[in-house]
Amino acid sequence: MPANRLRDGLGGVVAACLVMLLCSSTVQADEPRTSVVVVVGAEGTAEFGEQFKTWAERWNVAAKRGKADCVVLGLEPEGEKSDRDLLHEHLTQLAPASTEPLWLILIGHGTYDGKTARFNLRGEDITAADLGAWLNSVQRPLAIANCSSCSAPFLTALSGSNRVTISATKAGQEYNFARFGDYLSTAIGDPAGDLDKDEQTSLLEAFVVASARLREFYKRESRLATEHPLIDDNADRLGTPADWFEGLRPLKAAKAGATLDGGLARQFVLVRNARDEQLSAEVRARRDALERDLAALRNKKAMMMEAEYFEQLEVILVELARLSP
Repeated sequence: MPANRLRDGLGGVVAACLVMLLCSSTVQADEPRTSVVVVVGAEGTAEFGEQFKTWAERWNVAAKRGKADCVVLGLEPEGEKSDRDLLHEHLTQLAPASTEPLWLILIGHGTYDGKTARFNLRGEDITAADLGAWLNSVQRPLAIANCSSCSAPFLTALSGSNRVTISATKAGQEYNFARFGDYLSTAIGDPAGDLDKDEQTSLLEAFVVASARLREFYKRESRLATEHPLIDDNADRLGTPADWFEGLRPLKAAKAGATLDGGLARQFVLVRNARDEQLSAEVRARRDALERDLAALRNKKAMMMEAEYFEQLEVILVELARLSP
């Protein structure tokens, strides 16, 4: 066979192999998609209602940019089904196992009577216990942001494995109107929220940036802050305030053996950068799991023999390198 024909034949084989490799790691049309459910609660007054609509639309726009499925509840005229029933119905539909996360965003007002915290809906309200029961069947990564007043008990009740939980307040007794939802809805789609300069804004970054802008508001207006947002993703039900982070680096150490909040929230990204868009959902999930393993290993370094630590470190880093696009 002439040399040029041989080269052409080999070139065709190489090209075919490259196509197969790319198809195995890049996003396919039938792959699972991120789901976003935005719930707009009872407005109370028309002024609040207009603000809530604006915040909800920001989430909707960010979800579309991130190619996520998004539904906004609470803005359509009331029908036969209550907002509470519609929410339960949507969460049930989205519960089956998936590598792609479910984001649940609550925008509105909350109440707390000293025992029970509620998110105010048109019609019957929803409690943290109600929502916890509905979410028990969800078999996918889950982010819950309750942006209402009195929302801290929701963080305590909903904290769990493979979940990021955010509240606008640090206690149920913080009952004044919460502005945190304004800043969080802005930060999630704001390139300025990209603190680690990886061309995407994670939920942790949005939380840190939104909390900083919220503090600036109260300082600028010379008001006493009546809301103190918390984030929890290590399932200890305690939550961490944003001022415990410098950028994305925690300033305080966790209790012995405990994982710091923030590691999982860094992996929740609604609008991904170009590199992550190239990866399949399965590859992203494996990479994220390896990054969590790496963080856990580093947390145990002081209690390990040096040779054992570096042996395990090498295994994780090698696989991470193989998964990189």
